[in-house]
Amino acid sequence: MIERQHLKIISAIHKHGTMTEAAKSLFVTQSALSHSMKKLEASFSLPLWQKEGRRLVLTQAGKSLVGLSQRVLPQFEHTEAQLRRMAEGKQGILRIGMECHPCFEWLLKVVAPFLKAFPDVDVDVRRAFSFGGLQALHGYDIDLLLTPDPLHLDTISYTGVLDYEQVLVMHNEHPLAECAYITPAQLANEVVITYPVETNRLDIFSGFLTPAGASVKQHRTIETTEIILQMVAAGRGVTALPKWLVDEAKESAVLTYKPLGEKGLQKTLYLGHRKEVDPIGFVDEFISLAKATVRPQ
Repeated sequence: MIERQHLKIISAIHKHGTMTEAAKSLFVTQSALSHSMKKLEASFSLPLWQKEGRRLVLTQAGKSLVGLSQRVLPQFEHTEAQLRRMAEGKQGILRIGMECHPCFEWLLKVVAPFLKAFPDVDVDVRRAFSFGGLQALHGYDIDLLLTPDPLHLDTISYTGVLDYEQVLVMHNEHPLAECAYITPAQLANEVVITYPVETNRLDIFSGFLTPAGASVKQHRTIETTEIILQMVAAGRGVTALPKWLVDEAKESAVLTYKPLGEKGLQKTLYLGHRKEVDPIGFVDEFISLAKATVRPQ
C-alpha cells in the first residue's frame, strides 16, 4: 500500500538524487528510508530507482510515484495548514498565483479591502510556479490564479474581473509617437523590452507580431515593471503594457502610448478557481470584491 511517507521519500529522491541527501531533507536515517522503500518495491515487485554512479535515477515506476506525489502532497500540506490555523483561532490563508506581471498594482486594490473585511485571513501572492499556474491551482498549491490567458480544465472555472487594452509604450519623443496606431512592421527596427516570459505568452508577440509574421530588432527581458518603464523613459526601447498602468506610472510625463493595430489589442484579466464548493469560505468573496473594484480605464 502506498503511504504518504513513500510519496515524501520518492519526492526527496527525485529532488536530491542521493539517498543521503534525501534522508537529511526528511530528518530520517538513511537505513529507515531505504527499509521503507524496499517494502514498497517488494509489494509491487518493481524497482523504483537504479544507481548511476553516486546518483539514484528513477525508473518508470518511480516517476509514476513522483507524479502522484506532486499532485497529492500539496493537498495534504494545504489542508494541514488550514487545520493548524483553525486550531490557532485563525480562519486561514488565501494563496493567489499571478501570471500577469504588470497586474500587481491592480491586485493590491482588491487585497486591501479584502484584508479589512476578513481580519482573520492572510493573503499570500506567488509569482513563480514549478509547473505553471494552472497546475499549481489544480494541485492545490494556490487557491486563485490571476491570468490574462486562461487554459481550460474541467475542474477549473474562470471569472473575468478586468478588461483592459494592451498598448505600445515609448518615450514621447520617439518617432512612433507621431503614429495614430502601430503596425507589426513598424517594430522591425525596435528594441522591445518585456518581462522574462515565454514569447508565446507575451501579447505583443502572440497577439500582434507572430500572426503577422513580423519580428523585432532585439528582444530584451527585465523582471520588474518599474525598471522596464525607466528604461523606456530613458529611450532604451519600447514595451507593451496595460494602458491603465502607464497612466498611473510616475514616468508617465515623459511617456506616450499607441494602440497595437488599428483596433487595438483588447485583453481580459481572469481569476481562475477550482469548481468545487469553496472549502475555505472566502475564495468567492475575493472574486466578488475583484469584480466590484473600480476598474482602471
